[in-house]
Amino acid sequence: MIKNTLLIVVFLTFSLIAQLIGPKITVQSTEHNFGNVMQGEEVSHSFIISNSGGDILRIFDVRASCGCTAVKPDKKELQPGESTKIKVVFNTKGRQGPQLKSVYVTSNDPERRETILNIRCNILLPEKKPKTGALLYLPETQYNFGQVKEGNVVSHTFKLVNNGQSELEVKDIKTSCGCTAAMLSSSKLKPGESGTLKIDLDTKNRVGRMSRTITIVSNDVEQENKVLTIYAEVLKN
Repeated sequence: MIKNTLLIVVFLTFSLIAQLIGPKITVQSTEHNFGNVMQGEEVSHSFIISNSGGDILRIFDVRASCGCTAVKPDKKELQPGESTKIKVVFNTKGRQGPQLKSVYVTSNDPERRETILNIRCNILLPEKKPKTGALLYLPETQYNFGQVKEGNVVSHTFKLVNNGQSELEVKDIKTSCGCTAAMLSSSKLKPGESGTLKIDLDTKNRVGRMSRTITIVSNDVEQENKVLTIYAEVLKN
């Protein structure tokens, strides 16, 4: 009984000595929360890594999950009692909402070969600023006349609305062929004002399916040229 007890004591003693002599990785905090961050910002945090063991701690590898970058530690070998930093940089571009990213540190700690460091944040989208220029809105951009007898002239009126905050100016109306005529109610529309564009299609000497385009050129701040399309199936008389 005494012999077994001595063996247990010796074993525990050697285990304790091995722990004290061997390297031991210690991290002040394995997680950092940046809180709310605006999309597009780049944030960083430095984790403090220490060697609380009795032998040299060797850092073999530092790898980061997608979306963040871990720079190399200041030191890859730490004497007992020494510390170093691992800086983690996270780019929030193209991301939104809650985020969790991890950095994996591999070392020669016999009890903890891999240490995981986590960063968290909540990415907020920037507020969209209202457009200050003119915005041309077209409730419909296509119209099909259906079947039309050859030689007839058919018409359709498109509606135009200025959804911007500045005066809309229609600079030009371009048709894809001479068989199409366009008549604008007004070349200038105040913010919130509506206008019309009447399109006449002459089917003289035309047979079969046809499509024509009308391009509106304006001072729209987002799209200078907007295209309307008309269709018809011309039946021979």
